[in-house]
Amino acid sequence: MDFALTEEQSAIFDTARDVGRDRIEPHARAWDADGEIPKELWPDLARLGFAGLYVAEDDGGSGLSRLDATLVFEALSMACPSVAAFLSVHNMACWMISNWGTQPLKDRVLTPAVSGEIYVAYCLTEPGSGSDAAALKTRADRTNEGWKLTGTKAFISGGGYAGAYVVMCRTGEDGPKGVSAVVLESGAPGLDFGGLEEKMGWRSQPTRQVLMDGAKAPADAILGEEGHGFSYAMKGLDGGRLNIAACSLGAAQAALDITLGYMGEREAFGKTIDRFQGLQFRLADMEIALQSARTFLRQAAWKLDTGAPDATKYCAMAKKLATETGSKIVNDCLQLHGGYGYLADYGIEKLVRDLRVHEILEGTNEIMRVIVARHMLASR
Repeated sequence: MDFALTEEQSAIFDTARDVGRDRIEPHARAWDADGEIPKELWPDLARLGFAGLYVAEDDGGSGLSRLDATLVFEALSMACPSVAAFLSVHNMACWMISNWGTQPLKDRVLTPAVSGEIYVAYCLTEPGSGSDAAALKTRADRTNEGWKLTGTKAFISGGGYAGAYVVMCRTGEDGPKGVSAVVLESGAPGLDFGGLEEKMGWRSQPTRQVLMDGAKAPADAILGEEGHGFSYAMKGLDGGRLNIAACSLGAAQAALDITLGYMGEREAFGKTIDRFQGLQFRLADMEIALQSARTFLRQAAWKLDTGAPDATKYCAMAKKLATETGSKIVNDCLQLHGGYGYLADYGIEKLVRDLRVHEILEGTNEIMRVIVARHMLASR
């Protein structure tokens, strides 16, 4: 078994790390304070193929593997996990359009999305259905012109910012088999947004409710077959969970690198604090946990790329393990900085805030345990 990255994969990681260092990291704190990532960033990332990472090449995408994509998100998260995670949502939505969208829809939405002209948001969660996503209430009814959507989506990254929204909506019976996926374009009649949410972390991502009161979409805006939207959404989440896991590990690596530098300079009792064995043990524990989670994540990505029957289980396990590992590492790094870690200037407190939500989104880590247990019981 070969655990080494190929030369191409190493180049992908290095490219993402360089653009993160040059184009994102210097502005991350300002974007966090402003509450919005400038839209001018997306064409810069798109020129590197990052706006359509696993979109088919025939649709203008990069056609990379899920493992390749995790390298991009890990590297970008070393600059800012909020920006990287925002890009992950866009890539998941674009992949769904590439896989199941009509050609006219691809021409209108996917082409400008992979070129960075517009951002595409993903709308699944509702005020009354988070973990129980199959209980969503948003409806899409057929009209002579296409579709009319009514309902509310909550916690939408890019709400009011995106150029298009992939909306999971009910077109049939209760439960997952009655759910379809319809793409709403910005400016559609009946589409509106709630106020900007004040959040603990991910503050550079504009987050709002998406409000639909008879919002209109053309007939060609449905993805794939009617009633199959929930399965499309779940397939998208497998990859999304890998990406969020990668974002956690990239941020944890950045925090650990910062902390090693700080400990080599900070003195106490006549020597730098990296000379104290008790603190060295903490550094070693963080490195062991980080490398273990990274290896497991890459195995899960390989399973998804190869179509392994247990890929969903492994994506759930990787998401749970990596997000909790990342959160613990950045919190421990803050502790090793002492009072300075609590200050914004050192960059650690932002990572603590940004990573906390990773244990909630793309399915809470409690739901990840449910998925794993169900697969275990089904295989008896």
